[in-house]
Amino acid sequence: MHNIATTPPSGPTDAPSATPAPSLPETQRRILVILLASQVLSGVGLAAGVTVAALLAQDMLHSTTLAGLPSALLTAGSALAAVIIGRISQTCGRRPGLAAGYLAGALGGAGVVVAAALDNPALLFISLFLYGTGTAANLQARYAGADLAAPRHRARALSTVLVATTLGGVVGPNLTAPAGHLATTLALPPLSGLFLISSAAFALAALTLLIWLRPDPLLLARTLPTEPEAPERTGTGPAPDVPQPATPRRPSLPLGVLVMVLSQLVMVAIMTMTPVHMHDHGHSTAASGLVIALHVGAMYLPSPLTGALTDRYCPTATAAASGLTLLAAGTLAAAAPADSVLLLTLALILLGIGWNLGLVSGTTIITNAVPLATRAKTQGMVDVAIAIAGATGGMTSGIVVAAASYPFLALTGAAFALALLPAVIVTAQKGSPRTPRSERR
Repeated sequence: MHNIATTPPSGPTDAPSATPAPSLPETQRRILVILLASQVLSGVGLAAGVTVAALLAQDMLHSTTLAGLPSALLTAGSALAAVIIGRISQTCGRRPGLAAGYLAGALGGAGVVVAAALDNPALLFISLFLYGTGTAANLQARYAGADLAAPRHRARALSTVLVATTLGGVVGPNLTAPAGHLATTLALPPLSGLFLISSAAFALAALTLLIWLRPDPLLLARTLPTEPEAPERTGTGPAPDVPQPATPRRPSLPLGVLVMVLSQLVMVAIMTMTPVHMHDHGHSTAASGLVIALHVGAMYLPSPLTGALTDRYCPTATAAASGLTLLAAGTLAAAAPADSVLLLTLALILLGIGWNLGLVSGTTIITNAVPLATRAKTQGMVDVAIAIAGATGGMTSGIVVAAASYPFLALTGAAFALALLPAVIVTAQKGSPRTPRSERR
């Protein structure tokens, strides 16, 4: 195998010829560190839309019916951005694609602040749509973590990137009160304060990637003779210059998409209306912020364990666990008394864990199923489907609660989660994500 230092992936700025290139494992570790730093920052931005967007829209529109519209706009913007980020990454690498997403998210956050100051709902909705690009970049960063990872370590690599979002995601919602005081000091509506901080966080995440994500992981992976391969369950692997057959893995692509789409739909629908449900029953903004903070933490904190289990066992088993956990979350949210912050918190924690199980298992299946030559573009299209599912859940959640109730919405989410289980079993039988033993030579 030739040395990767002889083929710099993106010019002299990425790998100076005067300095010997580090080994591939060292490069992978450095890339993960940079991605971790950017994910911490972007996690703060991600939390703002989750925590106060619905409340801000409710205050401006004086109605609960469209309280789910901000979530729908965020995820719709994420859908469009996923395509654009995927195509930029396919052509130019992960660094410019992810940085562009974060910069657009920062611009959208600034627009939300201006819209709140002017009490302009139209500008608010446009800005929230643009803000969603930061969410798309935050999610697609997980793919960058897996570009140089061997197949048997991919789940752990992408979960390492995901877990970094935990810090920002937990800190972000708990900044609601101090951010509100900052906004008041600046003569801005209190609920706009978190978007002010989040806009700066997205901008810093973009700057981190632009300066330090070198070499670009996707471009570097393309310079290798083959993808970094490793055996799935054995102590010795194939020769490094023998590519592994991709065809047997491709039937699992629909399975990965299905798991992530349904997980996103259920999670967004219930999560979006929980702060509104708590607000309508007399709970403070700080209380709802704490619940969402713990929920976001549960979305990302279990990632290392989820990744290890997915690599150790089968992604399909992890996907089934996702369905069961989401089912429990929806049932508990429906049964919890409106005045019980403890039970609502537990339900939202389970909701986050179920989403995490679905995202890690689904992402692993898709990454294994798609060849490197078209990986970024395909991953972007998959994230479009996920974002559309989230937009559907966010938009319909407010309508369902206004027409029926929050418990009815939660039970509907539980029903979707239950439907995931037979779908996972049937799809797994049609195309297993494992490569047949006879073709691992």
